[in-house]
Amino acid sequence: MSLISLSIAFLLAGLAVSGMPASFYQAMTQMNTSDYLCVKNYDAGASVTESYSEFDHLEKETEINSRSFHPSGIKDDSSRGNATLEARIASSLIGKAHIAWQSKDVKSGPYGRHAVYGLVQEDLIGVLNIERFIHLSSNDSYGFSGPDWLPCS
Repeated sequence: MSLISLSIAFLLAGLAVSGMPASFYQAMTQMNTSDYLCVKNYDAGASVTESYSEFDHLEKETEINSRSFHPSGIKDDSSRGNATLEARIASSLIGKAHIAWQSKDVKSGPYGRHAVYGLVQEDLIGVLNIERFIHLSSNDSYGFSGPDWLPCS
């Protein structure tokens, strides 16, 4: 790590001799790190957002499964059918994290609005280890396997 810092110091010293403007040095030292993922399943009326910003360290493993099945076999069928959106999130970071998911009715009501069944947002700052399993489904005929917040040990 010190070798990288030393290399950057030599690079900046060399640029100082070349007469670069001060705004250039500010841009070199203020890097804005971000990582953003948003997945939507319109058939399930579900979306998941995973976002990290201003982090010094980030290790993440995200697995998304999005499935849609229409009983009629017609792609433009407006019936709900069976649609799911699953997300497994495991991350370790030093910085900011935003994780959100929502589930809404795919059919609009009489005024063109969609009923929102659930909306969860988490905004976290610090040294974090995050593990989430999110399961959003348009039809629970196969059983519910929702978030496991307090696993038994």
